[in-house]
Amino acid sequence: MNLFDLSGKVAIITGSSRGIGKAIAERMAEHGAKVVISSRKAGPCEEVAAAINAKHGAGTAIAIPANIASKEELRNLVDKTREAFGQVDICVCNAASNPYYGPMEGIADDQFRKILDNNIISNHWLIGMVAPEMRARKDGAIIIVSSIGGLRGNTIIGAYNISKAADFQLARNLAHEFGPDNVRVNCIAPGLIRTDFARALWENPETLKRSTQGVPLRRIGEPDELAGAAVYLASKAGSFMTGQALVIDGGATI
Repeated sequence: MNLFDLSGKVAIITGSSRGIGKAIAERMAEHGAKVVISSRKAGPCEEVAAAINAKHGAGTAIAIPANIASKEELRNLVDKTREAFGQVDICVCNAASNPYYGPMEGIADDQFRKILDNNIISNHWLIGMVAPEMRARKDGAIIIVSSIGGLRGNTIIGAYNISKAADFQLARNLAHEFGPDNVRVNCIAPGLIRTDFARALWENPETLKRSTQGVPLRRIGEPDELAGAAVYLASKAGSFMTGQALVIDGGATI
């Protein structure tokens, strides 16, 4: 048996129309999973799903748009997934928000709340919707895409880092709760990755230089370099891992 085989598994991946989420969806499909592409806008989701189906066969991917800020839309995401594929085996909470760059003293209350709501509470909502069936089957994998920001302080993305630190603790708590039912909950903690989401941190050559000069690999990561970790955590290969955070940052945090 291939340790990384996901045949017969169904995965919901939020924020999967681009960046890290898209790379995870593509690699999970490559390893046999049925994947649900989800982000706010239908068009980009449908494009990604169509490309995956063209490569791996019709019915491998479907597009179900959802805004993670809406509990109703997340419920629709889960319900439509079950209608299409029967169940949910893997849940990847990848979508996140960061509407503010600057010191904590300058952040508006609504900006802070949006970060905490979208990066923590929305994950709690979605996990709560998929976990019961996983626990009933005594099998499931939940993956939260956090950040090395949750391990360090920062003067310009402090609120975001607070939310990502909370995601680590969310995974630890849920690992305790779900573990007796063989449902694993883990985090991936990326360093700086070349995504649209992180564009403000790498687009400027000077900022990029400062961001990479102390990193052992001397570069930022690419979205596909995170995807293998998600496949590992979702598959038989990661069956004894729960409550943990896989740091994938080119060595930045060492």
